[in-house]
Amino acid sequence: MAAKKTTGSFDLESSLSHMLRRTQQFAYDQFVQHMGDSTLTPRQFIVLFAVNEEEGLSQTDLVNRTGIDRSTLADMISRMIKNGLLARKRTAEDARANAVRLTAAGRRALNGAMPKAIAAEKALLDVLPKGVQAELVKALGHLNGAIENMKAVEAPVAKKAPAKKKPAAAKKKPVAKKKPAARKKA
Repeated sequence: MAAKKTTGSFDLESSLSHMLRRTQQFAYDQFVQHMGDSTLTPRQFIVLFAVNEEEGLSQTDLVNRTGIDRSTLADMISRMIKNGLLARKRTAEDARANAVRLTAAGRRALNGAMPKAIAAEKALLDVLPKGVQAELVKALGHLNGAIENMKAVEAPVAKKAPAKKKPAAAKKKPVAKKKPAARKKA
């Protein structure tokens, strides 16, 4: 094995972001393995679960509930509607917002996936000693809460001020094109 090079104070073995990414990859692999022939992805499962917990959530509420970014979630919901798992309609309170609900097929998919998702979560925790499992879940809960609080402080919801209209620019007269000079015959 080659000797490690030192690169300042960064250490891959103790890098929190690197460890979280690797752990997330293992969690994803466990989910896929336990789902078997199901076509649900972990994110789709989370969306179905969140919608099942509270029917009629807006897509903005789902962004906040799941942590999936707005554009990714919008694409996911469109695909899930196309696949018959979700339905949406405009909300009465805000004609611009969509309320999302499970279809019968979405409910069946969620109910079929639930025991498999629970088994995947258990398999993830089972790699740790029992005494560490609750500590890990608690610590990650604290980290997630701190991140959510930081986001709330950094990006308060502020309404945009109406854009000021720029004065209309004076129109320029079109420049007349010159006619080409006639050739002289030699």
